[in-house]
Amino acid sequence: MLCLCLYVPVLGETEFEYFESKGLPAELKSIFRLSLFIPSQEFSTYRQWKQKIVKAGDKDLDGQLDFEEFVHYLQDHEKKLRLVFKSLDKKNDGRIDAQEIVQSLRDLGVKISEQQAEKILKSMDKNGTMTIDWNEWRDYHLLHPVENIPEIILYWKHSTIFDVGENLTVPDEFTVEERQTGMWWRHLVAGGGAGAVSRTCTAPLDRLKVLMQVHASRSNNMCIIGGFTQMIREGGPRSLWRGNGINVLKIAPESAIKFMAYEQIKRFIGTDQEMLRIHERLLAGSLAGAIAQSSIYPMEVLKTRMALRKTGQYSGMLDCAKNILTKEGMSAFYKGYIPNMLGIIPYAGIDLAVYETLKNTWLQRYAVNSADPGVFVLLACGTISSTCGQLASYPLALVRTRMQAQASVEGAPEVTMRGLFKHILKTEGAFGLYRGLAPNFMKVIPAVSISYVVYENLKMTLGVDSR
Repeated sequence: MLCLCLYVPVLGETEFEYFESKGLPAELKSIFRLSLFIPSQEFSTYRQWKQKIVKAGDKDLDGQLDFEEFVHYLQDHEKKLRLVFKSLDKKNDGRIDAQEIVQSLRDLGVKISEQQAEKILKSMDKNGTMTIDWNEWRDYHLLHPVENIPEIILYWKHSTIFDVGENLTVPDEFTVEERQTGMWWRHLVAGGGAGAVSRTCTAPLDRLKVLMQVHASRSNNMCIIGGFTQMIREGGPRSLWRGNGINVLKIAPESAIKFMAYEQIKRFIGTDQEMLRIHERLLAGSLAGAIAQSSIYPMEVLKTRMALRKTGQYSGMLDCAKNILTKEGMSAFYKGYIPNMLGIIPYAGIDLAVYETLKNTWLQRYAVNSADPGVFVLLACGTISSTCGQLASYPLALVRTRMQAQASVEGAPEVTMRGLFKHILKTEGAFGLYRGLAPNFMKVIPAVSISYVVYENLKMTLGVDSR
């Protein structure tokens, strides 16, 4: 029988002591011979921790954790803690020191100083040796209501759930548990639904960006208000959403192909870590993005043509595809393919580099009592890094869009990527490579905000646990 004693708070601390009766099996005594102290102001944290272990260990789903379920939970949890301990113990000497913590976190993309690592050690070190052995590690993490290192990494892992309608190339990563329980597909469904709502809400700005990329010039200096006025005058308010249907439809196949390709590339790389290092994520993510984009690229061309079409030009997506195939041939569905693929490299590289820089800066300056950055910090880091990535790859995106639109613009010559770059620089200057940048940036913050709100609500609906 397992008992729990609760003592009255004294000097800001509340004591919870687990102890076993005489009938407890001998092999379980080491598991339950522990006591923990938490500040009374952290009682809400304890309640969250309690709910977490009840949910994880409740096998019969009765909302209660009986003795056998609790023992089973602790045994499973101890196995996981043993694996984490071994992964941190780089020297294989049965102890973890500050340098090993620094190196392990650096491998996972989190940079901390040796002084910060020593703070982590002090919280677990019982005998004052400034190293942690297995018993200290287990006793601290088995029932202590704090986030462990893998959970800290999941907080900070750069995710592409916050969809801004661009070709985001670093797929989401899922833990072994999420893959085994099937939670990964719920994350993908929630992310796809959030992307669909976000893109629909910001579709007018996206169409305006395409029109400015293709039609704006020195002689036709299209502004934001003038562009919206022109679209409404030509086709009414509904015309603001032209091209949005195909833009939403391509989310599902692109996400699925990107995820499957990413998993296969991870195996090909041969890493034995659950979470890839930064350079490995960049390589795997870029390749997965290239494979996914190659598979759905005809839909990209269709999206551009539908956004540029005039009222009554096509009856729908199928009519547009048939018209392109008849008049221009199959090759038309891959116009702009090369600049699109080239744009993946600067986008993904700068996006990840800026995100890692911002993340490490926050951890160095502000992560004093907790490594949980909070929603605002994560959104800010993701938004800024994505914006920098878009800024770097925007000229390639503009050339891609113009190549996709060539046959739809009367009198437009068939030119190569290099020829188009030269033509834009000669006739419009360097500024011409950034036509449509204003509406593109205007949609980033609302797109990210809408994606986050919808994603969190869909996760709750689908029963996905927050990481």
